[in-house]
Amino acid sequence: MNVALGGTFDPVHDGHRKLFERAFELGDVTVGLTADDLAPDTRHVERYVRPYEQRERDLEAELAPRAEEHGREYEIRKLTEPTGIAVEPEFDALVVSPETREGGKRINEIRGERGHDPLELVIVDHVAAEDGERISSTRIVAGEIDEHGNLTPDREGRAATRPE
Repeated sequence: MNVALGGTFDPVHDGHRKLFERAFELGDVTVGLTADDLAPDTRHVERYVRPYEQRERDLEAELAPRAEEHGREYEIRKLTEPTGIAVEPEFDALVVSPETREGGKRINEIRGERGHDPLELVIVDHVAAEDGERISSTRIVAGEIDEHGNLTPDREGRAATRPE
């Protein structure tokens, strides 16, 4: 099975790792990594995004061992459009998170218009941080949590005293 997924991946965190793991369980993986010009348009908040080359290097370090562990092939391709590579006919499945599910549906509409079969949309749930909220790159960049969802030292006291 040829599996696609895409994102900005800045920085990579345990939620992304869960997406990668599921993709490699399914088949060979192509990851679309947003180009520098596209990255600001795909973010839900305004924040700095590291250059493509740095994000690609970090992504490579995450994907290579997983591909080897599962005996799979992988490729990283630059995304220059929001619908990315998944509209291309060679893919069978698209791994998405809950908030990118609608984008997956839109990709299947485009595939249908082009005469391609729809992708199997594989939805991978979020990974919760220590405080019960989801891990996100935005929270990491803001200094709230680390890549594994642990609260930063400044945030631990506030979380411990937060009313339930």
